[in-house]
Amino acid sequence: MSTPTLLEEVRDRAALRRFSPRTVQAYSRWVVAYVRYCGMVHPRDLGADAVREFLTHLARDRQVAASTQHQALAAVQFLYRDVVGTPLPAVSGIMPARRPVVLPNVLSRGEVQGLLAAMHGVPQLMAMLLYGAGLRLQECCRLRLRDVDVSHGEIRVRQGNGARDRVTMLPTSVRERVEAQVAAVRRLTLQRSLAGGGYLELPGEFAAQSPHAVRGWTWSWLFPARREVVHVGTGQRRTVPVHHTVLQKAVRSAGVRAGIVQRVGCHTLRHSFATHLLESGQDIRTVQALLGHRDVSTTMVYTQVLNRGGVGVRSPLDVG
Repeated sequence: MSTPTLLEEVRDRAALRRFSPRTVQAYSRWVVAYVRYCGMVHPRDLGADAVREFLTHLARDRQVAASTQHQALAAVQFLYRDVVGTPLPAVSGIMPARRPVVLPNVLSRGEVQGLLAAMHGVPQLMAMLLYGAGLRLQECCRLRLRDVDVSHGEIRVRQGNGARDRVTMLPTSVRERVEAQVAAVRRLTLQRSLAGGGYLELPGEFAAQSPHAVRGWTWSWLFPARREVVHVGTGQRRTVPVHHTVLQKAVRSAGVRAGIVQRVGCHTLRHSFATHLLESGQDIRTVQALLGHRDVSTTMVYTQVLNRGGVGVRSPLDVG
């Protein structure tokens, strides 16, 4: 069996379903892991028993988290339903992975300010948005100019977790820096366009419907990578968003320089955003909406206090 061919089919089908790039990557990894575990036998020649053994192996031998096991099951179900063409029947008898009770890692307000002070440039601005707007790492990296409304103080997060859009605040204290970043990106887009590059990846079928938009500055990434990449299919020199590892490394290094003992990552800033809002008396339903959680029980992990309500919402970055 040719694994590359199977992966191409998985990616093509995932594209038709308009899955996010992260979901496509995750499903591809699990399909490879499943096929390798089954001795490189084509999935059409396997069934529920093989899936049961694979998922049990993940829990028993690799001791993965319950969410990881659930993701692997979703990937295998997608493989059989959309690629093989034979929906997987209900799989029973799977050894469940443990669901550890892990509290989110939260920094104090002073630690957040120390962390941000230990950063500079574009990574610092991005970290400010992680904390000041409650963005996820990929949501921040993939912001476009059109997603930021400085005049109304809003950020529109498009196709977040669960392919849901949401609106969160743009902190007042970073608006001037965001405006400067927008101006810098407009200049960069013009320079690259004049040099024959500056092409952009557009969502869905929009590129075919509006071909001029592939070089329009309104669709430009707010935080573009320093170098363009050559698209294999078209040969276009494309501007891509900054890679998430750039911000991850910057945040980890800043945590060390700031002398923060606990482990610090990009998601720590999002956890701190939610916790500090609740500490300041914001209603949990409001915080749920800002975070983009489907269920309020997910947001409840940040607090054990009663809802105290609130008329307006200010970013914790703006509270002295």
